[in-house]
This record gives sequence, C-alpha cells and structure tokens, in this order.
Amino acid sequence: MTESTNSLVGELRSSFGKGAARKFRAAGRTPAVIYGHGTEPRHITLPAHEVALVLRHKNAIIELDLAGKKELVLVKSATKDVVTQVIEHIDLVVVIRGEKVHVEVPVHIVGESLSGTTIDLEHKTVKLEVEATHIPEFVEAVFNKEGAGFHVLAKDIKIPAGAKLDLADDELVASVVSTAAGHAEELAEAAASEAAAE
Repeated sequence: MTESTNSLVGELRSSFGKGAARKFRAAGRTPAVIYGHGTEPRHITLPAHEVALVLRHKNAIIELDLAGKKELVLVKSATKDVVTQVIEHIDLVVVIRGEKVHVEVPVHIVGESLSGTTIDLEHKTVKLEVEATHIPEFVEAVFNKEGAGFHVLAKDIKIPAGAKLDLADDELVASVVSTAAGHAEELAEAAASEAAAE
C-alpha cells in the first residue's frame, strides 16, 4: 500500500517557459504544477533526485512542504526526455486525507498455471476508486496450478478494503490457455488412450 508518503519540500516559482524550466533542471530542480480542489494552479519546483525516486512508484503520494505549509498531493503525470530520461515536468493533484481518488494500478500474477499452459493477462492494469492514502502498488490475480480454461474475473481480484474496481464483476482479467507444446501433449495423450482402447 502507498500508506507511506514521501515528504518533499517545494519552492514556488515565478518564472515560466522553456528557458526557465531548463535553468531549474540545470540547478537540480524539477518544475511541477499543482491542481485541484478549486484552487488556482500553482507553479513550483521540487528536488530532481527525490522526484526521480518517488516516481519509481505508480500513483505516488507526496507530503509537500510549501513555504512551511504541508499538503498531500498525488502524482498525476510526469514528462520525461526520451533520450536523457530526465524528468522534465510533473503534474500534481491536491488530495485530502480520507478522500477517494480514481487511479490505474498494475495487475500482478501470483502463482502459476499447470505445465503445458500459460497465463494470458487480458488487463495489464485496472482502474480503482480508492482512498488517496491507501492506493495499492498493484492488485493480484491468483493462480494455483490451474489448467487450461481456468479464468480470473474482476470479482476475483484482491483489492484493499473500501476500494471499488471500475470493471464489471464478470469481466475477464486473466485466463489459463494451452501452449503449443501443451496442446501437442494433449493430442498425443488422446491418441495414446485411443490406441489403448482398441
């Protein structure tokens, strides 16, 4: 769970545009904008190194210290330079403790299927409505050596208490399918049992 929040100190900025953004990045600061809760967008900078660490986690919550005033923000999006991988800019949304937010989280497969089969993941991510300070890093689709034809539906996904999945209960999330080798094995077994029956 993202119960653990990251604390960062932000600085308000009054200069904008590409030139200003370049100067901030050269000084080790990442430009950011804070939106939400009916407030005017606020332009700030954050320490670049800490931002890079925070962004390793999807849907990161930051406890922001801005001119001595603390507030919670959710990382909504980040822009990276495709060549240098430097984070050029991030968008933050103000969140209130206890309020619910809509986020997308990855689906992790736990366990495995029978040999000769593979797990086909239909949804790599799912949308959740969840309390801002209880966003899971991922949700789990659990398999326990099941054979071809077994499937995990949205209602089978483990989600945090109080969270709501933005998918119909009977929506297919992952299923077990035969691999080519597994299918050949099945055919060979069927042929062998037919020969034995003759």
